Amino acid sequence: MKMRKRPNILLTGTPGVGKTTLGKELAQQTGLSYINIGDLAQEGQLYDGYDEEYQCPILDEDRVVDELDEKMVEGGVIVDYHGCDLFPERWFHIVFVLRTDNTQLYTRLESRGYTGKKLQDNVQCEIFQTIYEEAIEAYSEEIVHQLSSNTPEDLEHNLEQIVQWTEQWMKDHN
Repeated sequence: MKMRKRPNILLTGTPGVGKTTLGKELAQQTGLSYINIGDLAQEGQLYDGYDEEYQCPILDEDRVVDELDEKMVEGGVIVDYHGCDLFPERWFHIVFVLRTDNTQLYTRLESRGYTGKKLQDNVQCEIFQTIYEEAIEAYSEEIVHQLSSNTPEDLEHNLEQIVQWTEQWMKDHN
């Protein structure tokens, strides 16, 4: 029996915009696999040093890509990460950049224990649309979409839209 083709989806955006909440719920509703790059890196110790300024490990991007490549070629994967330009363009059928209001993002990050430069830099990243611009440079513009992620209603709407897109993609490709 031939394996059904399933799309790969990238959920990206500044930390605190709701990628993980959306990704886990999306995986549950679509049956796609969910991979949080932070968790994957932690489990496999896919690090290349430690950033003292931001107080966090530095991701070994090459090892992450090597770790994921086989799974991505099979398809049916939702990837959740705050960066997007490290992944090969061929991996994704669609890219969603989640966006959140700055004051709300500030509050979310503060509640996660972000302070000082780390907090300021992440809020500025959102203000200047840094992740969206990275996505537009790294992927074909037609597959990059921005989604507002401020309220529980936004989450429901985004979920509904992406589930519909996934169902349509599968109909069109199988």
